[in-house]
Amino acid sequence: MLASHAAAEPTQSAGWRHYPAPPEAPKGAPNILLILTDDVGFGSASALGGAVPTPTFDKLAQDGLLYNRFHTTAMCSPTRAALLTGRNHHAVGSGAIADLSADEPGYTSVIPDSAATVAKVLGNNGYSTAFVGKDHNTPKWEYTANGPFDRWPNGIGFDYFYGFIGGYAHQFFPELVENRNLIHPPRQKDYIFDRDMTDHAIAWLRRQRNDTPSKPFMLYYAPGTAHFPLHAPADWIARFKGQFDQGWDIQREQIFARQKAMGVIPPDAELTPRPSQIPAWDSLTSDEKKVASRTMEAYAAALAFSDHQIGRVIEELRQTGQLDNTLVLFVQGDNGSAAENMASAFNQYASFGHFDEGSHPTDHINEIGGPNSLPAYPVGWAWAMDTPFQWAKQVASHLGGTRNPLVVYWPKAIREHGLRSQFHHVIDIAPTIYEATGVKPPQSVDGVQQQPIDGVSMVYSFSQPTAPSKRRSQYFEMLGNRAFYEDGWLAATTPKRMPWKAGAPAAEKDAPYKWELYHLDADFSQAHDLASSNPAKLKALQEGFMKAARQYQVLPLDDSFLPRFNAALRPSLMAGRTSFTYYPSDQRITPSSLPSLTGNWRAVAEIETNGTEPGGPIIAKGDQFTGWSLYIRHGKPMVTYRATDQAMDWVVLGGDEKLSPGDHVLAVAVSTAASGGASILSLEVDGQVVAKEQLNRLAHPQTSSYIGRAPDAPLIEDAEVPDNFSGGEIKKVTISL
Repeated sequence: MLASHAAAEPTQSAGWRHYPAPPEAPKGAPNILLILTDDVGFGSASALGGAVPTPTFDKLAQDGLLYNRFHTTAMCSPTRAALLTGRNHHAVGSGAIADLSADEPGYTSVIPDSAATVAKVLGNNGYSTAFVGKDHNTPKWEYTANGPFDRWPNGIGFDYFYGFIGGYAHQFFPELVENRNLIHPPRQKDYIFDRDMTDHAIAWLRRQRNDTPSKPFMLYYAPGTAHFPLHAPADWIARFKGQFDQGWDIQREQIFARQKAMGVIPPDAELTPRPSQIPAWDSLTSDEKKVASRTMEAYAAALAFSDHQIGRVIEELRQTGQLDNTLVLFVQGDNGSAAENMASAFNQYASFGHFDEGSHPTDHINEIGGPNSLPAYPVGWAWAMDTPFQWAKQVASHLGGTRNPLVVYWPKAIREHGLRSQFHHVIDIAPTIYEATGVKPPQSVDGVQQQPIDGVSMVYSFSQPTAPSKRRSQYFEMLGNRAFYEDGWLAATTPKRMPWKAGAPAAEKDAPYKWELYHLDADFSQAHDLASSNPAKLKALQEGFMKAARQYQVLPLDDSFLPRFNAALRPSLMAGRTSFTYYPSDQRITPSSLPSLTGNWRAVAEIETNGTEPGGPIIAKGDQFTGWSLYIRHGKPMVTYRATDQAMDWVVLGGDEKLSPGDHVLAVAVSTAASGGASILSLEVDGQVVAKEQLNRLAHPQTSSYIGRAPDAPLIEDAEVPDNFSGGEIKKVTISL
């Protein structure tokens, strides 16, 4: 028999005897606030002479350090992977955005366990960690309600996550995730995601301060702004009315003049000319100018509103006395401005799909930036927002794609404020955090040997304004555009495919890339190509690129774009299957859990009506811009099919008779003859085709699906149809390919 003894007195103050001890952060370690905005070019924010007022960013720059030679990778997922791991993007499988992943070591979109994130390492060293905003590093095929969750934000080191997974989100109807749960946004009249994510960030800071006041925190704040779609509250858009009517050519000159006057670029920097592929503002029609101006107003409002929300986080830390020992690292843009909209200013909707010039007349202009729009500004504005540099997002060979301003703010440790011009890269953020916190990157994490960290700390520059840069070389590559920097020189390829063109350029063996050469130490804006006058330096840098390409898994190079969206290039839950069954639920079905329905397909719903008039959605996929739904309206089966938001691409089919009480089988199908030709949309009721119509084009919704529930974004847009199915039961829906 066990001997009895009195329970030991609590000994927490002296240390428990048997309870496991939690990790402790180094004494005095700072909090970390890491901020990354989206698609914001070098010349956008007012701190860099831009036309968009960003008082929060400006104040942090004024009281901290502003880096004007800091670089990203030229696209989203790669920059974020490099930011969080401290490794080059190809070295962690992120050579392109997750949507373009491929079965090559540098392009899988899978960050390996051998490259633990800074959040994982800090969490293992006594930090609380949270992430709000955009996650574009979870592999697409793993974004399902059932995971796997290893590479979701919680799986890569964040205790808490609130935001969205993917390249972009509708600000008014985002598809939200909280930790591992798919959730719906509140149905509030004035709801917008940037405010909502900030509310959650502040709520987490308050919980963290109350529950674990002895632990420092790391908060990664990554809004989807200012990525397409350019959404903002109407009153914020109104603030910018008429401010961009002079156009992008004049705007660029004005930004450049302010940059010189503010001293954020060198006095001898030159304004690079507009590429011939970008139209002059004066070449646009009057209506084109009106629409283009409005899209820029929406962009300005979105960025300004986002800056205001970031200010709320800063103010929370100030009011609680935490700001003094918080290291704020604010990267203004994960790449240059987005030049993905077509050259025409009149096209207010961004995608690489179908456009009808002039199909959105100016009498709808006030909807741009609101919930009924998916706007992106035309390429001319992207060029202006990247002042004084050439090119934009996607173009890793030129500074318009890769140079983004960085602000570092840490009142307790940074005494000398001002401009810093050391050459640095996004891979240098994690090492900077490690040195500032006193946390040493481990050789092994969770039993996995860690690969080398490629970045170097920037802490030396905090107190040494003119110290030589500790980053002496860096390669760049994105979608075939590439460059190599070493000791003030940059070799760069001339872009072959314009960022707003989706087609593939001629193969390199048929049309080799031309190389350019720039002496950046003497040519801040990359204005003077010296390739012909210094071929020896060009050759040495080209060799440097190839050495780095072999070392960091850049090879094989692939400069295609649209073909890489092909889902067959990636693992898929749908692969090899032709039949899928779904059941009613309030939870959405992510795009990875439902086939894309690009060919012939058929959705069959087995339902039972109970004697009351049935109504509501049975299956709905997409939104008002592109999607389809099978539903019941006042007892009659209906189908809405929207290839685009344009009236000529909107088909509505309906049955003539109400459904009687009892069991029914409803079906919607899209079929195309084997010989090609038009696609036919049909509606069937109990085995009989009751309506059919030819489709002008096919819908390609990239958003989620629902069974028995309307999407959060409008799709059916009929007040007579309830949001949830009623008057019976949906037994199941089967989709066959």
